[in-house]
Amino acid sequence: MPQKTLEMLASSEAVMTLPPGVALHARPAGLFVRAAMQYQSRIVVCANGREADAKSILSVLGLGATAGTTLRLRAEGEDARDALAALTVSLDGVVE
Repeated sequence: MPQKTLEMLASSEAVMTLPPGVALHARPAGLFVRAAMQYQSRIVVCANGREADAKSILSVLGLGATAGTTLRLRAEGEDARDALAALTVSLDGVVE
């Protein structure tokens, strides 16, 4: 009888707060989504009681996240840790 192999995906979580003056609309959301798309991992961002696919601009915009909002990020996959590290700094220096 063949043996079954169970493959465990790496997962990571991170929390970040949107900087003063930065909301996740148009340009900042685009930067965030483009950063997420650089990774193979499945990435989810949660804010205001909602959950969104971090690789979907419409989903991210739908969060309605404004300056000071806490974002909870979850990633599953081989590059999960790297993806979250990049996303937590992706909005640093963004000026509205």
